Amino acid sequence: MSHSKGIHHITAVAGDPKENHRFYTETLGLRLVKKTVNFDDPSVYHLYYGDESGNPGSILTFFPWEHLRDGSPDRGQVVAVSFSVPTGSKAFWLEHLRNHGLDIEEPFSRFGKEVIGLQDPDGLHLELVLDPEANSYDGWSDGAVPQQHAIRGIHGATLGEKEYQSTGALLENFLGFQLTNQLENRYLYESEASFGSTIEIIDQFGPRGRSGKGTVHHIAFRAEDEQEQLSLCEKLEYKGYYLTEVKDRDYFKSVYFHEPGGILFEIATDPPGFTRDEELNELGSSLKLPDWLEHERHVIEEELPSLNN
Repeated sequence: MSHSKGIHHITAVAGDPKENHRFYTETLGLRLVKKTVNFDDPSVYHLYYGDESGNPGSILTFFPWEHLRDGSPDRGQVVAVSFSVPTGSKAFWLEHLRNHGLDIEEPFSRFGKEVIGLQDPDGLHLELVLDPEANSYDGWSDGAVPQQHAIRGIHGATLGEKEYQSTGALLENFLGFQLTNQLENRYLYESEASFGSTIEIIDQFGPRGRSGKGTVHHIAFRAEDEQEQLSLCEKLEYKGYYLTEVKDRDYFKSVYFHEPGGILFEIATDPPGFTRDEELNELGSSLKLPDWLEHERHVIEEELPSLNN
């Protein structure tokens, strides 16, 4: 199993971009590593949050469509996104989240790790997992959360499925995960990646979900490079999956397909990464556009709202 196998990024739908930016940078202390637009709808931001460098396995991104209806995260969707924080940070995070006026779920244990539950301003369910793996990595030193308590990366995602077996087989046979534990109707799949290494599937999960604000748009899995991406896509197509053509997202190459339960999956390459057009100390500081949109920069900048108060 490749050490790089795991989640590359998760993309969700938000409402107010200013509130989204405030919450993820000030409350959760993540870094805005890239400020660009939705390549399919340039009137809308695409905001990338992550660790200091925006490493694969740390990235949560958002399309903030202000006028979209609220979503309902249920079956056929990613129903929770979790982050890894150091095991000694529980007291800090409980106080910090309460000081920001959040209603939080009191710490509980799941699969041997303590978890704190909360929701973002649009109702996306988040979890902070007290993860021993996080103890071995430094946090971002220039964020709103003290470095020793900072989020280190994505821990994983929880999928709501009608039947877990087919999705589980996809994770095991193609995406580098192994079934390692089960708690009633919740199945734990893990990879060897440091972060983005966990997928939990809840079997027989509720009614069919509805997309909208507060829901996950898609979840992307890592490919080491374009060659590995091509090899994986060929294997998936051989098994009957319909895949899109390769799409150039500037910071990675992407291919999309739906898993058996209907959730949109992506295979994303690790390179070239977020420093391809900004220095490390300048990440997220200016609006970046793909070359084919540069001639519309003035119009796009006029239409996009400010992220600052």
